Amino acid sequence: MNTLVPSPSSDRLVRDPGRGRGPRWAVLFLACLGQFLVILDVSVMNVALPPLREDLGMSAAALQWVTIAYVIPFSGFMLLFGRLGDLLGQRTIFIAGTALFTLASLGGGLAQQPWEIIAARAAQGLGSAAIAPVTLTLVSTAFTEPAARARAIGTWGAVASAGGAAGSLVGGVLVQYLSWRSVLLVNVPVGVLVLIGSLAWLPRTRPAGTARLDVPGAVLVCAGLAATTYGVSRSEALGWQAAGTLLPLAAGVVLLALFVRVEARAAAPLMPLRLFADRGLRASTAGIVPVGLMMVVMWFFLNLYAQNLLHYSPLQAGLAVLPHSLVLAISSKHAARLAQRTGVKTVITAGLALTAAGSLWQYTAMTPDGGYVAALLLPGVTMSLGLGYAATALTSLTTSSVPAEDMGTASGISNTTRHMGGALGLAALSAVATARIGQDTGAASPARTAEGYALVFLVIACLFALATLVMLVAVPSRAGGTPR
Repeated sequence: MNTLVPSPSSDRLVRDPGRGRGPRWAVLFLACLGQFLVILDVSVMNVALPPLREDLGMSAAALQWVTIAYVIPFSGFMLLFGRLGDLLGQRTIFIAGTALFTLASLGGGLAQQPWEIIAARAAQGLGSAAIAPVTLTLVSTAFTEPAARARAIGTWGAVASAGGAAGSLVGGVLVQYLSWRSVLLVNVPVGVLVLIGSLAWLPRTRPAGTARLDVPGAVLVCAGLAATTYGVSRSEALGWQAAGTLLPLAAGVVLLALFVRVEARAAAPLMPLRLFADRGLRASTAGIVPVGLMMVVMWFFLNLYAQNLLHYSPLQAGLAVLPHSLVLAISSKHAARLAQRTGVKTVITAGLALTAAGSLWQYTAMTPDGGYVAALLLPGVTMSLGLGYAATALTSLTTSSVPAEDMGTASGISNTTRHMGGALGLAALSAVATARIGQDTGAASPARTAEGYALVFLVIACLFALATLVMLVAVPSRAGGTPR
């Protein structure tokens, strides 16, 4: 396999046929498996939280930190690790992130005290932040031909999408038949497999030039994203008007504004603002926000609806949305070929519009006594179909909009935006549902609870309809996913 190495006369990457390590399919397999672990771990812990709390004797406030401790470093450090991948090599960052994630999973699975599980989750989040932005870059640099790259990205997108859907199912099976610890310990053998494969197959790459890390920018963006994520995470418990929510949010906004100012003046910026001169990258970054939101919110509220109103067990709820994940994976894979024929813009707008239609259908179908086919299967499959098309096409647009040496940074921007959209969206839409249902959700009638859940999908339908119109204007007409 060709490996990218520095050219002595250029700042761009060039190929050295003599330094290949393994076949391209192996790189794709490892990148997909790493991304699957990261996405899966975002949602799989939700099922394990109740037995975890009982076993370790955690308070409700401490239990929230099992999630918050993961989300803050995951969102806050992703852009930094994306840039470090450009500077130090994607292989180095991927292996380091996988090793940290695996060790943290082992520590969490063996935790005996609340602080131990919280510390392990924070380390998991940091490892995930290193893995997530470089997986896409590994795929994009391994497959340089437009058609092959499109197919590879489609596979990567399908696996990444399936990870979110599989979280509830995998968590339900493991918790029901083993224990909450198995949710963490199952990552260990998979992580070891990825590490062995990475050492054997991933190519050694080095970036061109002698660019250094933008330390002030790194500090500001990590602190800004962490503060913003913390504020959003606290909103569900404290409310949006509480000082504990508003102060970190305000601090995050100020820090991120300072970050943009520093980047505009830095000689070697962490996030080169010149990248946003490209219309395609601007469009893909904006379009990935609602996609990231939907990847989290859809599974969360469909599972609540299935368990709280249709009275499914966690395992039954996971099985109920299994067709959704299959359709999402298939449409993600098919989107690459479709984009080659019709263009990325067509696939993006059609996918977003189909997701909007499915969300509106879900809004009308969400009744207290709805049947599985009418209330869960058909509208959910429609949403998943559109979401898979839009997610893969937007990812393809991201990778085709930047030169090879900036792919790690662009992937970091895309993944950070996507996951921040999920975190912000879940907090905001949870507040929307709670406002309709009432603070005491246990005392609410089934009809009012169904109205609260349904209202979330009405808001999503409006958001995706707006995103469709924006993408019609923002995405270049000739965008076709051809790499630079």
